[in-house]
Amino acid sequence: MANTLSIKEKSVHINIDSRYYGTIAEIGGGQETARHLFQAGGVSNTVAKSISAYDKLFSDHFYNQGMPSRYVAEDRLRKMLDYEYDELIEILDKKNNQKFFAFANTVETLNFCKTNHGNGWLGMAVEGNDRYHPNKIFIHVKLHEKDTLLQQYTLGALGINLIYGGLFQWEDPRTILLSLLDNLNTDRVEVDYVYVEGPDMGWVDNRLLNLMLVSHNMTPAIMFDQSGKVRQPSDMLYKKNVLLLRGNFRPINKLGMEFIHDSLAIFKQDEDYKPDNTIAFCELSLNSLMQGEEVDEKDFLHRVDLLNMMGQSVMISRFKRFFKLVTYFGQFKMIKLRVIIGLPTFDKTLDASYYTDLRGGLLEAMGALFQSNVKVYLYPYIDPHSGELIYPDDAHFSAENKLLWQYLNMTKKILVLRSIPYKSLEIRSDHITTLIENGDDSFREYVPEQVFNHIKSKELFGYNRNNKNRLIQADLAVG
Repeated sequence: MANTLSIKEKSVHINIDSRYYGTIAEIGGGQETARHLFQAGGVSNTVAKSISAYDKLFSDHFYNQGMPSRYVAEDRLRKMLDYEYDELIEILDKKNNQKFFAFANTVETLNFCKTNHGNGWLGMAVEGNDRYHPNKIFIHVKLHEKDTLLQQYTLGALGINLIYGGLFQWEDPRTILLSLLDNLNTDRVEVDYVYVEGPDMGWVDNRLLNLMLVSHNMTPAIMFDQSGKVRQPSDMLYKKNVLLLRGNFRPINKLGMEFIHDSLAIFKQDEDYKPDNTIAFCELSLNSLMQGEEVDEKDFLHRVDLLNMMGQSVMISRFKRFFKLVTYFGQFKMIKLRVIIGLPTFDKTLDASYYTDLRGGLLEAMGALFQSNVKVYLYPYIDPHSGELIYPDDAHFSAENKLLWQYLNMTKKILVLRSIPYKSLEIRSDHITTLIENGDDSFREYVPEQVFNHIKSKELFGYNRNNKNRLIQADLAVG
């Protein structure tokens, strides 16, 4: 395995070995990328212009036609790249036979009082097969260091890594993505969004690129909206209510849809609820997507497609425990979070043996789970042995957890879903999986009609209509 190049070595390669010529534009807290290139030497081979539009009025003048708007945002980054790349074409198109590129970032580092959280957008426009329609890559990062100077060093390294990848590794954006944290680590910076586009990038599925962020531990979670478009989490969650259902969704079934429908009916009674400020998420743990040591990418895409087909936004995360999932949401400027949990799963969350790594044990985990803006919607289950419908009550919980349950119930931190029909609660994911794999179309009664038709027509999740015939023939042979 080749050794990772240092930031200085990458800067030298960019200046000396690159066939590209372009501009560096940095606004806000990120002023470090150009410095690395100039200190490396040979920058006249690579950089046509470097600009630091630190004043907001200058930034608006160049990149927003003098109109104020958000400065640390994807829209501002896109305008920066378009402006800088178009300027290269306008001035140098007939005078320079090198390929063109434009790099830009717009970043907020820690302020003097350290009352904010550092984050920023970085991107590149790079000439490919069409000079006038470049390929583009956009990333969003969170800066975790508690010192402004350290954050600046990190930004400089990120910028050089992105430029190096954009100029030398563009044939495969996955390589660019995996090299973004060269000479860095996730304690310093988190990459929670990536998006590529362009005439040479039609083969790239941005959902899979973002899945790599989670599977390679570059971020704990990613999000897609109802249309399947990748969204940056803090933008998607800003001043929103969130309803969250965790599951495997292989595929989404009628019971899952009833959980969401009934939970939204309860949520609508909340004074802060508005249709346009509330998002329902179906969340999958990365563990549920693994096939051995690898993520099954096709299976992942099928699940997301079906969830989007049913009008659901999707979240993929690395979280195994619910309190960690809730803590993740706590960093955003959202309104309220409602988590849908089945009673058997809730019983497991009250098992103190899961929290031996926490100094506060079970109580610490419960404190993290039931934050001030969080409630749990709890649904019952059918006892597989007796067939009895089990609702949570005092008798259901062990002696050591009974008082905790009573407190959460009395303070309405837990609301019980009582409108789910018995027949719906009989639906089991493992049974549906068996029917699908056997080519048994009776799984139709357990999933939405659109889902059934899509699985059958595309033969997803191991469905094969010939499987049922083979099973029948095998049974006849045994008989």
